[in-house]
Amino acid sequence: MARRCEITGKGVQSGNNVSHAHNKTRRRFLPNLQETSFYSESLKRKIRMRVTAAAIRTVEHNGGIDAFVLSKAPSKLAPVLRKLRNELESKKAAA
Repeated sequence: MARRCEITGKGVQSGNNVSHAHNKTRRRFLPNLQETSFYSESLKRKIRMRVTAAAIRTVEHNGGIDAFVLSKAPSKLAPVLRKLRNELESKKAAA
């Protein structure tokens, strides 16, 4: 499974461990990924995603997963979120 956030796109970065003697060895900086579920008010179901802690705060700041997905342009969303956005728009049109 890829270590990449489904919302922000943050992934693994690489860099160096630097000792007191200034010796450098390669290391990896891993994103703070969490398996979480967001509740969609419109669809009345949970959406499970693997996202960073920063993405969870962003979604909550925007008023939930529905408001977050609908506020972004489809071109800026991951394929999983584009599908969710289409579901939300069709549900909204039917109502």
